[in-house]
Amino acid sequence: MQQQQGQPPINEAKPMTQVPEMVSTKDQLYITDMLSWNLLACKKAHFFAQNCQTPEIQAALEEAGQMHQRHYNKILNHLNSQKPN
Repeated sequence: MQQQQGQPPINEAKPMTQVPEMVSTKDQLYITDMLSWNLLACKKAHFFAQNCQTPEIQAALEEAGQMHQRHYNKILNHLNSQKPN
């Protein structure tokens, strides 16, 4: 099958142009997973930083933990801002 010029391949994901009216169960589960992954990564980075003797590595671990905490908060804030009034 030939692709016409200027069109993305059939299997390429297209970005959403509009927020859907309803979040599917699959999407909701993925969002829950994203929150869990970021929270766990934040906690692990903080734990390893506290148990690290090398200041440079400790600082890098703390920075990584803070990044995951920012991602967690950003996702949560976005979800909270989407609640209907």
